[in-house]
Amino acid sequence: MQSFLPPNFTHRAEGYVTLQAQLRALLQGERDFIANCANTAALLWLALPDLNWAGCYRRVGSELVLGPFQGRPACVRIPLGKGVCGTAALRGKTVRVPDVHAFPGHIACDAASRSEIVVPLVKNGVVIGVLDLDSPRLDRFDGADEAGLEALAAILMEASDA
Repeated sequence: MQSFLPPNFTHRAEGYVTLQAQLRALLQGERDFIANCANTAALLWLALPDLNWAGCYRRVGSELVLGPFQGRPACVRIPLGKGVCGTAALRGKTVRVPDVHAFPGHIACDAASRSEIVVPLVKNGVVIGVLDLDSPRLDRFDGADEAGLEALAAILMEASDA
């Protein structure tokens, strides 16, 4: 196992390129979705500044069920279409929220969260879960984060059987 140094996120797009290479190396040879989610969450937690939660939820029927994460204890079950995670899963599109308190139906698992981004995890055209990141800073996530996290989610899904 190689050691991973957090990339420099002064230029976010460049930081995500480095992070993509690190994630590919970290997931190489492992096909288990849960194990890969765990390492993805840990890598994001270590690499990205200003996070208070990073992790995955997996889809089970009409709900999202908590998967591997880094941060404070979280909501265990989220119905599809509810909150930021359920909305992203139902739409099958990334949802970026600059102020979670302004998002109708936001589910507050951690009162310290101020902004959030959720990327659907898609396998064979089906949403099987979401990658969720929260920040205590308002408007923490921008377009570079969205593109970078979508690329990382694609790497996670390519590396995993589901």
